[in-house]
Amino acid sequence: VEESFKTLFWAIFGLSEVKSVVINYNHKFIENIGYVLYGVYNVTMVIVLLNMLIAMINSSFQEIEDDADVEWKFARAKLWFSYFEEGRTLPVPFNLVPSPKSLFYLLLKFKKWITELFQGHKKGFQEDTEMNKLGHNKQSSIRSSEDFHLNSFNNPPRQYQKIMKRLIKRYVLQAQIDKESDEVNEGELKEIKQDISSLRYELLEEKSQNMEDLAELIRKLGEKLSLEPNQEESNR
Repeated sequence: VEESFKTLFWAIFGLSEVKSVVINYNHKFIENIGYVLYGVYNVTMVIVLLNMLIAMINSSFQEIEDDADVEWKFARAKLWFSYFEEGRTLPVPFNLVPSPKSLFYLLLKFKKWITELFQGHKKGFQEDTEMNKLGHNKQSSIRSSEDFHLNSFNNPPRQYQKIMKRLIKRYVLQAQIDKESDEVNEGELKEIKQDISSLRYELLEEKSQNMEDLAELIRKLGEKLSLEPNQEESNR
């Protein structure tokens, strides 16, 4: 029975029977003390670890619940952008096959390249003629305008990234404003509590002062009433 109890007890913690407390000499009392200490240690550690695990789970769940609305809004905005942005018509294995959309875009790019090439030659010819007419200053201004045009063409605006940055800034600023408003509300509550406590003390002091004044008036009235019968008797 004793050996069965030991085996079942250590099986609770996923351990086999502990042999480190067994000594060569026949001292059952010392061995039992070792078993008890080791068992108490395992039980304590299991209780502490379970409490820590429960606390971590509660903390994680609270953080997730607090950020649920913000996460949902970001996921919704990301889903909206996935419908608006330019993407592949077909999934990954089939996007190697040319589609009418890809051919259409290829024709547009080819047309754009031809137009830019033609406009470049035309602009070069115009620059040469204007350079001969207006001189060196006019030539430099035309070149600077052309460089600005090329830079703006090579670096197109990224609307998606701009909108995402604006959304992130908006939610970060909103979170900061909410935090500051919470701090302000806590400070106002503390001030209100202090005002109420000071008003309470003032009312108590005023009440005690009024009670003393009332007691003094009652005492004076009693003395005056006690003097009036004596004066009447003396007049008689």
